[in-house]
Amino acid sequence: MVESRCGLLCSECSYQKQMVCKGCTTIEKPFWGESCPIKSCCEASKHNHCGQCKNFSCDLLTRFAYDEKQGDNGKRIQQCRCWIGK
Repeated sequence: MVESRCGLLCSECSYQKQMVCKGCTTIEKPFWGESCPIKSCCEASKHNHCGQCKNFSCDLLTRFAYDEKQGDNGKRIQQCRCWIGK
């Protein structure tokens, strides 16, 4: 089951219960701000998640995945690969 646009596993996110977040695939805007560039990109391209994009894994996703403060060392990129069976 796809939980997010970027490959983040919402079920493992500490903010999911705290912020009553239902995941970016089902919400209009994220709890942390007005928009998420990855969510916006996926939805504009009519993709369920980044792994479906011909530009996977793009610079934007890579920057998010390896961000010093909020990244997950590429785990979300690997999750997108799992969702597409690669």
